[in-house]
Amino acid sequence: EVGVDKYHHTFFEMLGNWSFGDYYKKEAIAWSWELLTEVWKLDKTRLWVTIYKDDDESGELWKKHTDIDSSRILKFGNKDNFWEMGETGPCGPCSEIHYYVGDDINSQNKDGVNSDEEYRELWNLVFMQYNRKSDGSLENLKSTHVDTGLGLERIVATLNKLDDHYLTDLFKPIIDKIVEISNKDYSFNDGVPHRVIADHARMISFSLADGIMPSNEGQGYVVRRVLRRAVRFGRVLGINGGFLYMLIDDLIKIMGNAYPELLEKKEHISNVIKSEEESFGKTLDRGLQLFEEITDDNPNLISGEDAFKLYDTYGFPLDLTELLASEKGIKVDNDKFENLMLKQKEMGRSHNKFKSSETDNDWIFFEDSDNHSLFVGYENDKSISQIVKYRYSNGQMEIVLNKTPFYAESGGQIGDTGILKNENFEFLVSDTYKSEDAICHYGKVHRGNIDEQKNTDISVEIDSLNRNMIRSNHTATHLLHRALKNILGDHVQQAGSLVAQDRLRFDLTHYQKISKNEIELIEESVNSIIRENISLNVTIKDFDIAKKEGAEALFGEKYDDEVRVVDIDGFSKELCGGTHVEATGDIGLFKIVSESSLASGVRRIEALTAEAALKYLNNNEYIVNDLRGLLNCNDKEIISRVNDLNANLKKKDESINKLMEENINYRLSSSFEENLKENNGIKVFSDSINGEVNPQLMADNIRYKLKDSGIGLIGLKSDKSKLLCVSTKDIPNNLEAGLIIKKIASELGLNGGGSKFFGLLSFSENENIEKVLNIGLEIINKECSTL
Repeated sequence: EVGVDKYHHTFFEMLGNWSFGDYYKKEAIAWSWELLTEVWKLDKTRLWVTIYKDDDESGELWKKHTDIDSSRILKFGNKDNFWEMGETGPCGPCSEIHYYVGDDINSQNKDGVNSDEEYRELWNLVFMQYNRKSDGSLENLKSTHVDTGLGLERIVATLNKLDDHYLTDLFKPIIDKIVEISNKDYSFNDGVPHRVIADHARMISFSLADGIMPSNEGQGYVVRRVLRRAVRFGRVLGINGGFLYMLIDDLIKIMGNAYPELLEKKEHISNVIKSEEESFGKTLDRGLQLFEEITDDNPNLISGEDAFKLYDTYGFPLDLTELLASEKGIKVDNDKFENLMLKQKEMGRSHNKFKSSETDNDWIFFEDSDNHSLFVGYENDKSISQIVKYRYSNGQMEIVLNKTPFYAESGGQIGDTGILKNENFEFLVSDTYKSEDAICHYGKVHRGNIDEQKNTDISVEIDSLNRNMIRSNHTATHLLHRALKNILGDHVQQAGSLVAQDRLRFDLTHYQKISKNEIELIEESVNSIIRENISLNVTIKDFDIAKKEGAEALFGEKYDDEVRVVDIDGFSKELCGGTHVEATGDIGLFKIVSESSLASGVRRIEALTAEAALKYLNNNEYIVNDLRGLLNCNDKEIISRVNDLNANLKKKDESINKLMEENINYRLSSSFEENLKENNGIKVFSDSINGEVNPQLMADNIRYKLKDSGIGLIGLKSDKSKLLCVSTKDIPNNLEAGLIIKKIASELGLNGGGSKFFGLLSFSENENIEKVLNIGLEIINKECSTL
């Protein structure tokens, strides 16, 4: 809906006032009225106030402590004037302040409040005095609180006597830039495209600055949807190329002082938006063409299948399809679309192998107590523990202990492995993870009976070698994160990570391939810190204090009031609950082994440390030695020798292709005319050829000989027989090569297909090629007869 009216936004600023157990309703009401009417001097005869239907206290306070006309104090129900943060938790009545922005002040009426857009809600005063319990009942809070929200965009427009937020200083420069780029005035299409683009440019830019990257799931998908909606409205303005990224400079001029991250990450924001625009722009026009074809065929309803095709093939989010449909007065079958989406997700899940958190049985308790899962793994590799509870899961078992040194998978670090044992019992732990508040040791009983272990001490021991490799990779991940920021820029954000025993993986927000020179600089930066052998300083601190001291917090992660700070003095400081080496020198060596694109604006780095890195380098050295021997040259000459070999192979391939083409020409010239028939104006050529033949070369030659209005079907007999179908560009749709091959394959119970002009079917050599050709010719002749 954003852009359709002049005052809703996907990104906006909320001015707030809070009181926690201090001032309450009286002060909040009096001070808000004082600010609006005495300081900002808003017209009192345009102001309206709403209160909760049962909150007579607020109504009396408005009458007693302000000079508002009592007839302008209106009561509303739960929907409008009772604020709740969720199904449970703190809540309470609220008092909203509305302002009439219409031209005729005498036409005001209480019926317009909360129903007419000319009565704008400016400020919401929330009085939190209750706690909503799980059974739905309310109980009084021990102390009362105030939480207010005043929309900046709304108050700026109101103070400037504008009913359009987009004409304020917060938007006007961006709107002017859109007019300049599009050469379409703000009055074009009632300003809707300009408003959509201006608003969405702000939302997208701030999201990118905060580390959210466009993707196909979660918050990243919201950003991508909003961006694509903006791009589509660019088309409405006649802008065919990328343009959103051109608005960033104007946005920074408006908001850069208050939000310096916009300026710091300007290049990143601009490049990611540009990349997304280019990517979507390639399919947008084709998708719009398909949309027009769909609506031409059915002007009343877009089926769920068609909406899903627009999404799956052309990247049209459902809301974009709905937007296009609403402009034509057409409905979309949302229910069918959602069913198809659900099926796709279920199919995706069925193809992913993962450990289910669902269990085969309920927990069996040895001790019914909340005293469990005390983690002692920062200081110890071993402990003497007791089993609190266990259950069977996916054919194996989960065990929860009263205390454990086993680290549960979290923050990208994999869970520990190891063993639980005593004289009569042995349990092999293959993974450790959290289930709600419990640390679960997942594995199988190797010896003994678990039911005999009640109130019995168990020796708990992690695989120390495994843990040490994980620790090395985790600390190296912190060093890599800081090195990336130092060398590539502060726009770099962690977008995901894996810390395993054999490798580390780090996903980062970056808009272009990391160059070979940058890779070398990153490696040298990390290895120099390793050589300095800096001791890690790990402390527990208040979250706010840790942040003020410069500790890096990862976007999207949830942190407790007290956090664990991992400090590598002078280089890196991060909030992290994982396990780490005692000093950077323990890592030994760091080596990046791959750098690749994960998604638009997201790169992936994989690296090795310690012995794994050394083995990798030694293996590469062995390969280089072997190449040097095979090519009979020194190290420096290897590349040039390989280039020479490639050049020679390319020449030989060209000669072979030329000979094959001549061979195909020779074979076709002797049989082409006698095997060429005509059916209802369509030339049909069929033949079978023995020996290895390049199908694409064969297709090109046949298409050249047919010239126009022709289709060819050729059996290629070799170790594995193939059936080739080729058609000219002007062939009717029902005779497309790929479609004919698909129909032949269906007759044979096989899978096959292809493009409009080229189709290929492979089958076992014991199939009769002549039989297959005849099936194909029958299908072609049948299709020709329908023309």
